[in-house]
This record gives sequence, C-alpha cells and structure tokens, in this order.
Amino acid sequence: MTPMNAELTLRVLLASSSPRRRELLTLVGIAHEVRPADIDESYLQGETPGAHAERLAREKAEKVARDDAEAVTIGSDTIVVVDGEVLGKPRDVHHAHAMLRRLSGRRHEVVTGVAAIWRGRTSSAIEVVGVTFRELGDAEIAAYVATGEPMDKAGAYGIQGYGATIVERVEGDYFAVMGLPLNRLVRMLEAMGVRYPFGPLRAASGR
Repeated sequence: MTPMNAELTLRVLLASSSPRRRELLTLVGIAHEVRPADIDESYLQGETPGAHAERLAREKAEKVARDDAEAVTIGSDTIVVVDGEVLGKPRDVHHAHAMLRRLSGRRHEVVTGVAAIWRGRTSSAIEVVGVTFRELGDAEIAAYVATGEPMDKAGAYGIQGYGATIVERVEGDYFAVMGLPLNRLVRMLEAMGVRYPFGPLRAASGR
C-alpha cells in the first residue's frame, strides 16, 4: 500500500505536435505523450495578442485534458508581433521573404501562452520576449527561405535552427521564443501541487 505522503510520478500530455516543444520537455527530463489538439485559432473581436496566445494555450490543454484528468496536460501557443500586428506562418516563399524583410534590423515581440491542467485545476500565463534581428540583405533572406525552415513558423524564422544566425539580441526567456517557457511552466505546476524534481513530474499520492 502506498503511504499517503508518498510521491507519485505523473503522466504528462503535450497538446501540441510541435517538435520544438517536444525537444524542450525532453531536454529537462519530462517524459510525455504527444496529443495534438485541433482547435479554431481565429481571433476574437477586440482580442489582444497576449490574450489570444493564452486563450489558445488553454483551449488546447482543455481539449486534451477532457479525456484524462489524472494526467498533467500542457498546452502552448506562440505568436510574433511587430508594430502591433501579428505575423503568423507564411503562406508561401514570397510571404516569408516579406516577413523577414519587415523584421530585418528591428525589434519585435514573441508572445507565448502556456497552460497546464491537472485534476480539474487550470493555470495559464503568457511570456513576452523582445527579439532583435540584424540587418538582412535580400540575397541572404532568399537563401534562408530556400532552406525551408521559415515555412512552418510564426514570423518565418526558427531561433533554434539556421535562424539563430540572424538574431542579434533576445530580451527574456529564450525557450519561450522556441515555443515553451520552461521556467514559467515549472512555477505554474508547483503552484498547482505538481513538483519538478529535475526530472519526471511528481505529486503527493494523498492530494
């Protein structure tokens, strides 16, 4: 019989198919199952970028958590904002080139919403990070776009890949730019009674 104060290892569900988020959880030793959540990502009228990212992170986690309340479910959503406008994933190579030209030599914000659900309790937040690109020439932008890396990423770049060479400065959580603010996530989980002992998530069996 398990003592009431014993700690149990918890199952973790990631409500995302993003390989970057999977890599980050694996990086810090959190074993998990991938359960992508298909939701409507349209903006609500009057919704700010931060509210949008946090809502989508919550909705992704909620959709997956409905089928498994005992697991810890994590949802996340990342958007890129410049001049108050949200830059999503590029439609084609021409759109990707235009996005990168717009971001060249400038600062923009990456807003990542994160949500966690466990046993009916939900916690969510956003992490806002300032990112500055160095100046990019058209030939350089074309060469980067030709790698294919920008095509499935908000803002048309990935900081963890070739895009690392065009980022001049990051003001805030680097991992949030990748797609999952690990520090904030761990603090949110601890407030819910889930402990991160530098490895698999745990909780007291009597909770």
